[in-house]
Amino acid sequence: MPPLPPPSQRILTLKTIAFLGLGTMGSPMAVNLCRAGHTVYGWNRSDGRTGPLLAAGGRASMSIREAIRDVDVVITMLPDAPQVEEVAYGPAGILANARPGALLIDMSTIAPQNSINLASNAAKQGIRVLDAPVAGGEAGAIEGVLSIMVGGETDDFEDAKPVFEALGRTITHCGSHGIGQTVKAANQLILAINIQACAEAVIFLEKSGVNLEAALDVLGGGLAGSNVLTRKRTNFLDRDYTPSFTMALHHKDMGIVTDTARAIGAAIPLGSIAAQLVASAVTRGDAALDHSALLRGVELLSGYDHE
Repeated sequence: MPPLPPPSQRILTLKTIAFLGLGTMGSPMAVNLCRAGHTVYGWNRSDGRTGPLLAAGGRASMSIREAIRDVDVVITMLPDAPQVEEVAYGPAGILANARPGALLIDMSTIAPQNSINLASNAAKQGIRVLDAPVAGGEAGAIEGVLSIMVGGETDDFEDAKPVFEALGRTITHCGSHGIGQTVKAANQLILAINIQACAEAVIFLEKSGVNLEAALDVLGGGLAGSNVLTRKRTNFLDRDYTPSFTMALHHKDMGIVTDTARAIGAAIPLGSIAAQLVASAVTRGDAALDHSALLRGVELLSGYDHE
């Protein structure tokens, strides 16, 4: 692993933050950092996303360079590796403009190898890196109760704890660079299978003539209960697919899962099926819906008419 910057270049009091990516997840996360007392400079690739941050006392930046030039921490929360690399590399990017000793925390969900590469390249510029993808969806981001799985150096993780504590409840240093992303991939694997299982149970119950609300109450109180069943209950009951996490993003994540599993020789038979079902939902036109819309696929296979 690359060595830490010398003490003279290591920023230990992390109070000023540039937050790059003010989307569904990033916007409430940046707001929570403001509420925790941090000075937050926000930047987004598209316009019109800085309102909540400004209302919370944050500041808007017109460029990446402007956002990051004087801060202790740079956080990226972006859709995938190409977007992370776009803001990280090049003359206008993070690595060329962040001050030595700054801490780059990538909270996007990308492939583990991309995180390893980013950390290696950043070290050449004296910039520290943590990969810190999150779980908990939009509700967890708003409530500040995300699960945060972190890869990188132990000292950097300890330095970043006050930042993470403003964003999440379960904060775990999982290992070296890329390991946070590996744990996040496992999370997405479990989540896809769990949503699909819940969707199948919903149709099984409905087709049997069972009172669905009562049945979900009972299932939620037993061993079959899960955060998915609790958090997605209204989605299933009302067929409300307003996205807290889109099918398109879960499709991207399942690509990371299947590619990583192939690379390491891990068998994921249920995961492969779940990945295909997510992919078929995207192909059908459900990419912008919440991933609980896997229920729509089970409905189609069970003879429900979506017309």
